[in-house]
Formats: sequence, structure tokens, C-alpha cells
Amino acid sequence: MGDSEEQNLLIRLQSLEALIGNTPLINLNSKSVNLFTKLEYHNLTGSVKARPAYYVLKKAIERGDIHSKTTVIESSSGNFALALATLCKYLGLRFIPVIDPNINPIYEANLRLLTSCIEKVQERDVTQGFLLSRLDRVSFLRNTLKHCYWTNQYANPDCVASHYYGLGEEIANAFTQLDYAFIGVGSGGTIAGISKKLKEKFNKIKIIAVDTEGSVIFGGCPQKRYIPGIGSSIVPTNLTEALIDEIMMISERDAARGCEELLNKHSIFAGGSTGSVYSAISKYFTHNVPKNSPNVVFICADSGMPYLQTVYNKEWQNNLRTAIRS
Repeated sequence: MGDSEEQNLLIRLQSLEALIGNTPLINLNSKSVNLFTKLEYHNLTGSVKARPAYYVLKKAIERGDIHSKTTVIESSSGNFALALATLCKYLGLRFIPVIDPNINPIYEANLRLLTSCIEKVQERDVTQGFLLSRLDRVSFLRNTLKHCYWTNQYANPDCVASHYYGLGEEIANAFTQLDYAFIGVGSGGTIAGISKKLKEKFNKIKIIAVDTEGSVIFGGCPQKRYIPGIGSSIVPTNLTEALIDEIMMISERDAARGCEELLNKHSIFAGGSTGSVYSAISKYFTHNVPKNSPNVVFICADSGMPYLQTVYNKEWQNNLRTAIRS
């Protein structure tokens, strides 16, 4: 790619920079802890995934890995695909998301609006999830297409760097003392980047990783999962960079209850992964009653709008209970 073409792509991408990051940090009313959350649905495309999508594309363009004829490919449960689709459309780049039936219908509709080609796998893999099937399809596309770039959110160090220099730095700069950070784990980049940055400034901080039952990230037994955005059927390479003190496993039923409690108590309309993290915080400080009032932060990764027909739907919740029992 010529220097002028590269510069044009970068200039166009950087015109969106002001729409990503510097999200609100708010203090929630909590009895035993000073509880704060970062409202990441204020980002462009409505989620925390706008940060790595922007950073990964920027670095790939600078390296010459992406040019005007490149097809960008990614396996995603929704938010990262939507962020990439939005940015690629703005840049005039072809993007192919590889998705599965667990994707929120609203996200799928958005992706079909933004892209000309979607690959949707239908068969569960040996872990009872869809991730390995999605990655197989990514591999097929990479071997089939001439000029393509896989953003690879599970192993791309740029995803870690995006949160180290972005979200992690914003949180670190907002506090003089921070005692706990509860972070949901999926592709691993968020917890890796944030934990490294926070541990540099707050040497006594505890990083609590939150995962979902049925995920294999921390050695759990694989089983069917229905809430996207948290958990994984593989151990993501980026997780090796994370500095984790404790791990909490949360059921999807508790995730749904966490979402309802956030909405009813704090008027925060959040997605399923955030419900998991909020549930983890409630459980943690019920069993570990703090002597003082520690400063605790968590990330509100996306809004609840795409989850109206799932996590916030009573019929879906009842079906989930039936599926778990069977």
C-alpha cells in the first residue's frame, strides 16, 4: 500500500477518535463499599469493544497489514463484530463477521445492515459452544480469500494494548486509591490490559476475574452457554498477560438477576456480561464483609437494549431454567 493510501485511511479513522473513550465514571449507592462503574455504552457503537476495534485497525493500517483492498475478518459474539463493521464501513473496507445463533437479534440485524456478507455457523462444537466452529470458518476464509486480515481478538496483543493505554489509564487516573476491580473475561484483552495498568499504580489492588459457568477459561467443564460477551470455549492467549488475584464463576441465572438489580437499584440498563460482574460483586462482599469502605470499580461493557428479548425477558429466563435442568 502506498504511503498516501495509508495516510488517507488513518486520517479517516482518526476522525472518529473523539467518539471513543473518556466514558463516564459514576459512583453507585452501595452500603458496604464505594462502588464505581465505567459506562462503556457511551462509546461509538455502544460498547467497550469500540476501543480494541479502533486500536487494532489503526495499528494494522500503520503496519501495512490493512489496505483499501483488504477484507477484515473476525469471529465475534456481537459487540466486537459490530464495532469492526461500523469502522470498516466508514473506511470503505470489506468486513466479514463470523457469528453464531447466540448473537442478539438486534446485533445480527445491525451487522446485516452494515456488511454485505455474514458467515453464521449453526453447529455446536465439541465444547457444546460455537467458538471452535466459528474459528474453523475463520480459518477457511483466510485460506480462501486473497487479501484478508484476521483481527483475532483472542490473541492480538493490540487488544491488550488498547485497554492498557485506554480504559485502564482512564480508570487509573480517576483514583488516588483503588482497592478492587471486577472484570468480566471473554477474549481476555480487557482484563489483561486493565489489570496491568492498575497494578502499576495500585500495588495492593485486587483484580477479580469474573467468568460464567460453562466456560473453560479457568478450567471449568464446557457446557451450553446462552449469554454472549462473557466466557469462552477456549483459553484466550491474551489472558496470559492478565494479573489476576481471584476468580469468580457466575451462573447465567445470576447474571440475569444482576441485570435486573442494576436496573431496579441504580437505573443502569446493562447487558448480560455486566449483570454477571455485578452479581459477582454482590456475592463477594456478602462473604467478605469489608472493615472499611473500599473503592471498587467495574465496567459496564454495553447497554441492555440488545438483551430485551433475552436476559430481560421472563419467557427467555424460564426457558433458560428448563435448559439448565435438562
